[in-house]
Amino acid sequence: MNIRPLGDRVVVKMVETEETTKSGIVLPGSAKEKPQVAEVVAVGPGTVVDGKEVKMEVKVGDKVIISKYAGTEVKFDGQEYTILRQNDILAVVE
Repeated sequence: MNIRPLGDRVVVKMVETEETTKSGIVLPGSAKEKPQVAEVVAVGPGTVVDGKEVKMEVKVGDKVIISKYAGTEVKFDGQEYTILRQNDILAVVE
């Protein structure tokens, strides 16, 4: 079973962040910020806005930077994903 997003939605999986600082200090879970870098795992077909087709600008496998509080977090097959709209993606990491 797979997740197939609708419209201009994108399914991403957050990239794990390091749990220690560069100087070797271990950060507790409450001190870590929510990661903003994610990997695209599924992309919707796009949508039509005001009669104009909106094409998807990201593809599966892209690493992206997303808005800090964007999307809806879901758990599926034991994995955590975030489903968000394409306009909540700020940049593609190349």
